Amino acid sequence: MSSNYKFRNPEGLYFVTFSVVRWIDVFTRTAYKDILVDSLKYCIKNKGLELYAWVIMSNHVHLIIRSDDKPLQDILRDIKRHTSKTIIKAIEQNLQESRREWLLWFFEREGKGNPNNEKYQFWRQGNHPIELFTNEVMDQKLDYLHNNPVKAGWVDKAEYYLYSSARDYAGEKGLIDVILI
Repeated sequence: MSSNYKFRNPEGLYFVTFSVVRWIDVFTRTAYKDILVDSLKYCIKNKGLELYAWVIMSNHVHLIIRSDDKPLQDILRDIKRHTSKTIIKAIEQNLQESRREWLLWFFEREGKGNPNNEKYQFWRQGNHPIELFTNEVMDQKLDYLHNNPVKAGWVDKAEYYLYSSARDYAGEKGLIDVILI
């Protein structure tokens, strides 16, 4: 990871992105998105994660986060570790998954290329943190994050997409409790 992409300010608010290896579209299945939602909820409740905005796309995730308790890099490491193992297990057990053999083969192939893995690699390394140090940067990243599903052509309005905090910012209840900016 480049030295330009680190959590330098422990109290800072950050925009982070992490993606599936080779940008594989895994999050086309609700069950896999729900694993990520549950992991974020767990980290909010148990690890001091403060979640301000989020969106799950087909092959990547954007978050606006901070933490007073634990270093953000540790929380993100735990999220990625837990979700990768849980999603791989869900793929293995999902006999209805038409891409099951291919996905497992691919994640295993990627895992062999990285000595840090036991068997599979699901997430790409790194998370590209960008500190949101001005209101202008904060607004730009929040707008970008929420409009990802609109730009992808999945919905007409950002708040129509279930797997995003755009609903919360539109005055509706989303899947995860967020702190509004």
